[in-house]
Amino acid sequence: MPLLRFDLVEGRSAEELQTLLDAAHDAMLEAFKVPPGDRYQIVHEHPTAHMIVEDTGLGIPRTDKRVVLQVTTRPRSREMKEAFYRLLCEHLQERCGVEPADVVVSMVSNTDDDWSFGHGRAQFLTGEL
Repeated sequence: MPLLRFDLVEGRSAEELQTLLDAAHDAMLEAFKVPPGDRYQIVHEHPTAHMIVEDTGLGIPRTDKRVVLQVTTRPRSREMKEAFYRLLCEHLQERCGVEPADVVVSMVSNTDDDWSFGHGRAQFLTGEL
């Protein structure tokens, strides 16, 4: 049910993108304990000049492998969010060669009535989920 929207610098191959998406999905499964088939991911690719990702004065270096991820999800605990941030960075570094300094995540929380998975119904509210 979390919706993951990735903003990336263009240039990764289809295989590299699939590995990145799989790594993020695995981190989400482990941290949020959602079912394996609960996978909603969208990739947006941009020219380098269209993706300005500075470090908020923290001295964090960025490269063209940077990943900006917005996660829209039902409310999650602080522990779950911190586990996701850590696991995401670990998986992306191990599988994709993306350094943790290149990973920026923003969580957007919403509630059950903010979701419809099709057929014009709010499945969390109707009891279908």
